Amino acid sequence: MSTRIGTVFAQELRLARRNLWVALATVVLALFALALAFFAAGQGAALDADVLSLTSASLATLSVYLIPLIALLMSYDSFAGEIERGALALTFATPVRRSEVFVAKFLAQCAAVGLSIVLAYSIAGLAVLPLLGAGPEGIAAWLRLIGSSVALGAVFVAVGLMLSAFSGRTARAAALAIGTWLLLVVLYDLALLGGIMAAGEGPFASHVFPWLVIANPADAFRLYNLASLETAPVAGIDGLARTLPFPPVAALGALALWLGAMVGLGIFRTKRIVP
Repeated sequence: MSTRIGTVFAQELRLARRNLWVALATVVLALFALALAFFAAGQGAALDADVLSLTSASLATLSVYLIPLIALLMSYDSFAGEIERGALALTFATPVRRSEVFVAKFLAQCAAVGLSIVLAYSIAGLAVLPLLGAGPEGIAAWLRLIGSSVALGAVFVAVGLMLSAFSGRTARAAALAIGTWLLLVVLYDLALLGGIMAAGEGPFASHVFPWLVIANPADAFRLYNLASLETAPVAGIDGLARTLPFPPVAALGALALWLGAMVGLGIFRTKRIVP
């Protein structure tokens, strides 16, 4: 990491800490994780399943909604807000390259989101282990959940920064961020469910539908976590994880493609910003 990137990175981390985003996101995620963990404790005995495995399955579904929203809210005004305040013009007047500004902001926001996720899920896991215990399968599922959640957060941080760079205004960036969250996290799944119900069994269900699901970063994250769980009950689109026509690691490839595309678009736009 160059000195220029490090300087912008440190500034962005200070802003995230000052805005209490890390603390707020950690508290919200930890509370949900703890609630699901102790709920899973009651279900585990009936299903003869590992508590952490059940909790991982539940959190994989809940995290699809929370983590993208947290990442977008943390990053949507990173460029747009500085353009309105005139701060970005000062940053661009320094010797730092514009691509380095985007990379530094991206790394700082990823560090903030990732820290929130790791702290929250670690707190929940450490609270559950002494009371309820967990087997190797549950611990492995929990570690997969943490790692893939950080990756999902990074994808949506890149999306938020890209939208912020393209919008140029805070209000417009906020609208785009919320609209993107609704489209990718809510409406996309509804459209797929409608499509599969209309098409029924056939080539669409067996050959096209799985690839449409994995094309969405939120669904790719969820399928990756659920595909390795043997004991957690799943249904609907989540049930596709048991019948994937490709290995679960392909879901991580989808996340990597999204990440590369969003970072590339963000850097492209940042080089053309007129603050």
